[in-house]
Amino acid sequence: MKQAETVTFGGGALPRAAELRGDTAALARMQADPAAGVIPIWRGKPLFSLVGGGTAPGWLRPGDPVLAEAGPMVFLGLDNGPRFAVDLSAWHPEVLPDSLNDFFDPSEQRHPDLPDALRFAELRGLMTGLSPRDGELVATAKAVLGWHTTHGFCARCGAATVMTMAGWQRDCPGCDAHHFPRTDPVVIMLITRGNSVLLGRSPAWPEGMFSLLAGFVEPGESLEAAVRREVFEEAGIRVGAVEYLSSQPWPFPASLMFGCKGDALDETITPDPTEIEEALWLSREDMMQVFAGDHPRIRAPRKGAIAGFLLSHWVADSLD
Repeated sequence: MKQAETVTFGGGALPRAAELRGDTAALARMQADPAAGVIPIWRGKPLFSLVGGGTAPGWLRPGDPVLAEAGPMVFLGLDNGPRFAVDLSAWHPEVLPDSLNDFFDPSEQRHPDLPDALRFAELRGLMTGLSPRDGELVATAKAVLGWHTTHGFCARCGAATVMTMAGWQRDCPGCDAHHFPRTDPVVIMLITRGNSVLLGRSPAWPEGMFSLLAGFVEPGESLEAAVRREVFEEAGIRVGAVEYLSSQPWPFPASLMFGCKGDALDETITPDPTEIEEALWLSREDMMQVFAGDHPRIRAPRKGAIAGFLLSHWVADSLD
C-alpha cells in the first residue's frame, strides 16, 4: 500500500539512538544539553502546547521545577536535541473530572506552574494535529511509560524491578531477569465482499460507533491465520485470501495494529454476542455517506485511527 506510512503515528523516522541507552555519561550530557526537551505524562495524558490552534508536544527543560515530582527519565531519541519523557502522575490537580475513566475523556488539566497554553490532554483527541515526528515521540512516550506503570514487578520471581537502559529495560535484583517493553500485535481487518465492507460495534462503544473488526494475534499464529480466526469468531464469516496493507503503533495502551484486507467467502453474519453487539455489511456508497456525516445510524470514524484510514482508502479505491 503506497500510502501505508501516512497513517497517524507512522512515518516519523525518529532517530532513537539506541546505542546511547546504556551510556550513563552520554545520558548525563544529553540531559544537560540546552536543546534537551522532556514531555511529562500525567495519568496517561501527555502535555501538549496548544497555541493559535496548533498542537505540539509540551516540551519542558530537564531541570524544570514542575518535574520535581516526576519519575525517572526515559530517553526517546534525537530530534533537534535529545528528547525524554517522564511520568508526572504523582501531581494531584485540585479537581478531577468525572470523565477521567470514560471511553474518551475530553477534559484538560493545567499545572498551576505552567503557562495556560500547556495542557495535559487525551492523545486520541489531538493526535491528528501532530506532525509525524511529534506523533511518534508522544506515542512512544505514552506506551513506554504505560509499560513501566504496569510492570513494576518481576514476572519470574515477583520482586520489585528497577528501570535501566534509559527506560527501555527493567532489571530484577532478585533473580537477575531482564524485562523489556511490551507491544501487543493486533490484526484489524478490512473484510470485503463485492461492493460491501464488514463493520461491527462493541457493546461498550458510544452510540453510532462502528469500526472494522479487530483482535489480538495469539502465540504461534500468523497474521493471516489471526485474521481468519477473529472474523469467524466475531462474525461467523469465513475469509479466503488475506493481504497486509499497513501498520499503526497504537499506544492505548501498547498495541501494534496490523491492517489487513480479506475476501469474505460468504455473507451470512452470526455475531458473537459477548464480543460484538452488532455487525453489518455496508456498501461503498453508504460508507461515503458515513464519511460525509450524513448516515442516519453510523457516525464517521474517529480521525487518526487506522480503521478510518483503511476505510477511506477503500472508498477512494486507493488501497494499492
